[in-house]
Amino acid sequence: MSQIVLLFSGQGAQKVGMGKDWVENSATARSMAVLADKALGFPLSDIMFDGPDEELTKTSRCQPALYLHGLMALALIRERLPNLVPVAAAGLSLGEFTAHAAAGTFSFEDGLRLVARRGEFMEAACLATEGAMAALIGGEEAQVRALAAAADVDVANLNAPGQIVLSGSASGIDAAIAQAKDFGIRRAIKLNVAGAYHSRLMQSAQDKLAAELATVSFQSPALPVVCNFGASLVSDAAEIRSMLENQVTGSVRWTESIQLLIARGHRTFLELGPGKVVAGLVSKIDKEVTVHSVEDLTSLEAAVEALS
Repeated sequence: MSQIVLLFSGQGAQKVGMGKDWVENSATARSMAVLADKALGFPLSDIMFDGPDEELTKTSRCQPALYLHGLMALALIRERLPNLVPVAAAGLSLGEFTAHAAAGTFSFEDGLRLVARRGEFMEAACLATEGAMAALIGGEEAQVRALAAAADVDVANLNAPGQIVLSGSASGIDAAIAQAKDFGIRRAIKLNVAGAYHSRLMQSAQDKLAAELATVSFQSPALPVVCNFGASLVSDAAEIRSMLENQVTGSVRWTESIQLLIARGHRTFLELGPGKVVAGLVSKIDKEVTVHSVEDLTSLEAAVEALS
């Protein structure tokens, strides 16, 4: 059995129907869906399976949906491959919470409630601010940072070499898009998002999440977890809380996070979440590594066969 790193999806990967075939075919997945609906007090699984898309896309819905989907995938993999011992975990933005649940940092239910609250707080911050985001393709980090400073916006995601996302006021993002070529950036694309995630406009959400994090019991993770904000391994409860809090307004340093895992000798990754977004980013960071993606029953069985 090769050494496997678990990777979990972030917001934007969700799609109607996610997890439905698992729940129809697995008592384990079914019980997790029932537990989640009960813990949250609303039918999250119905929204995941049947939409509508506008409801699932809401920040307050898609974050717990992706968390539940990722942990369902892990539970089903573990049933089929009982000897699978993951050596590390990481997650893209929201996925960092799923990674910590997988590592035992907090319970399934505590993590679910945390991500649901995080989604609510971020949704409220979006509604209270005029925010936007833009993906910059084909620019060096230094060029992008210079552009961000000129437009008075923030660097939200360092997703892969040549793929960096800016976030901030709608006027600032428009200015950044207009000036992108002047800074040597090939393309600037405005993103269809509800607000300015991972920017200073999320400060109210960060403050509220900090209060929530303080109420949850944290353990030392059973396997190394890489945090987005520090692009470093975290194990101390206070440090984990700080990293999860600061991530709301801070940059997602995904490129460095994956490079850290590769530098530690890891070459096989298991993406747990819809859409293969994470696999695409990892292949841009390093084409030599292997990523198995699990999003439904078919891809689950393919990953089990490949890893057996």
